[in-house]
Amino acid sequence: MNNPSGSGNQDRRGYPRLKVRIPVELQLEGAAPVRGATSDLSGGGCYIETMFPYPAGTTLDMKLQLENTLLVAATVVTCDPQFGNGIRFERMLPEDHAELESYLEKLEQEQNSKKAGAD
Repeated sequence: MNNPSGSGNQDRRGYPRLKVRIPVELQLEGAAPVRGATSDLSGGGCYIETMFPYPAGTTLDMKLQLENTLLVAATVVTCDPQFGNGIRFERMLPEDHAELESYLEKLEQEQNSKKAGAD
């Protein structure tokens, strides 16, 4: 029998997460920006290390500093007090998403090369 909720769990994280520190700025409407850094990053989200995390369900704008500054509309999906937030990317410009994917592809190749060299 087909179980829609079971298949949803499988697709919950559709992108591999890579360990990388990237500077970010989180902006909640009407509040001062909060700076932090990623501890991991994927094409669909990231984990942000920050001393003052937002509650789960918070929607915010995010600046992700790669070669260019990527602008992302995002939602907080997890909150770990005094550690950070799991963030899901909701919207970004197609060219920003293409830059992110290109960056992640290169990073994954570099990380795989280092692992292969260590074996």
